[in-house]
Amino acid sequence: MTTTSTRSQVTAPKTSRAPVGEAPSLVETWKARLQSPMAAYYIILGATTMLVLLGLVMVLSASSVTSFRTSGSSYTEFKKQATFAVLGGIAFVVASRLPVQWLKRLALPIFVVALGLQLAVFSGLGYEVKGNRNWLILPGIGTMQPSEFGKLALVLVGAVVLARKRKQIGSMGHALIPFLPMALLIVALVMLGRDLGTVLVLLAITAGVLFVAGVRMRLFLIGAGVIVAGVIYMVQSSQNRMGRIDTWLGSCTEATDACYQKLHATYALADGGWWGVGLGASREKWSWLPEAHNDFIFAIIGEELGLPGSLVVVALYLALAFAAYRIIVNTDDYFVRIASGGIMVWIVGQAMINIGSVTGLLPIIGVPLPLVSAGGSALITTLASLGVLLSFARNDPECRAALAARPNLVQRSMAILPSVDRRKGRQ
Repeated sequence: MTTTSTRSQVTAPKTSRAPVGEAPSLVETWKARLQSPMAAYYIILGATTMLVLLGLVMVLSASSVTSFRTSGSSYTEFKKQATFAVLGGIAFVVASRLPVQWLKRLALPIFVVALGLQLAVFSGLGYEVKGNRNWLILPGIGTMQPSEFGKLALVLVGAVVLARKRKQIGSMGHALIPFLPMALLIVALVMLGRDLGTVLVLLAITAGVLFVAGVRMRLFLIGAGVIVAGVIYMVQSSQNRMGRIDTWLGSCTEATDACYQKLHATYALADGGWWGVGLGASREKWSWLPEAHNDFIFAIIGEELGLPGSLVVVALYLALAFAAYRIIVNTDDYFVRIASGGIMVWIVGQAMINIGSVTGLLPIIGVPLPLVSAGGSALITTLASLGVLLSFARNDPECRAALAARPNLVQRSMAILPSVDRRKGRQ
């Protein structure tokens, strides 16, 4: 009796074969690779590695002048970022090895810890940075931004809650309770710290998680109206934010005050032109462009590496989005599906906000470019979230079987030895 093959068995991807005697075209080859069960796994691993390495190089280039001026060494910021990259790499590896069941169990404890850290911002441990009270000073450790940890917590707890309610997701009450109050609690605490950029990212994560869970579109229309009203109120109640809106709408003619950062970012991109001025040759990093190694590092990328370098960065984020989409459509686990959607919206959405702010398509909001901008809290938590995404890709039955069947480095090395011995015997 014949049996139907299940998803857990390794099956060759369905691809169009070239006629006998003809080599497959380049398009067919790449199509087959993208349809492979291991495609999402390798895309996440490759794109993440490339963005982190590019970020380290650009942080060194963008911060070298200001680091030398403030500390006497051009490598101060780079060393800090490299340390954070190592810590983030450890978090990435640990998260990628966690079983999905463990991620479900850890979701609520992570949310409670994130909530506690965000509350601590308003204690004696918290302090302000440029008007935003969203930082903690931890004795013996350094500084951290707990709202970055809150993004990962929001993704995981939302996925757990909404996955359990998937059969009742059509009811507005079940769709909103208890996830929406939990999300709004973290959003409200960050809003009290006046960090509007992070608030927008948290709201985007909330909307993304609800959308992937299958909540009715009517709820999004109501929520969008409330969010727009709230953002308008927050902008109008702050002279600084109103100045950013005026700057964005084109009121800048001279590089002074509110227009200074926007115009110098434009100068950097204009100086870079098509092909860039060359790695390390930026002019704007010589104390002209504020936050050149942080929120506005994309302007330095455009100046030094030109349009090709900028497009490579955009392509790497699109590759991460494609990998997350592959996980979403291929998995049968609602938790994995919802969490993957939340992580995709978080990283790709934040990248779009940052790049839009730098290029002038959006007002200057003040969020870092994921994996590339300087900053320890953002880098470590983003790498941890991508480790979670890699864990989802690895735990796909077909991918897990294919990885298990793949020979490791030791096996590949040992396979060469007999042939070497035979060649020696003939001599």
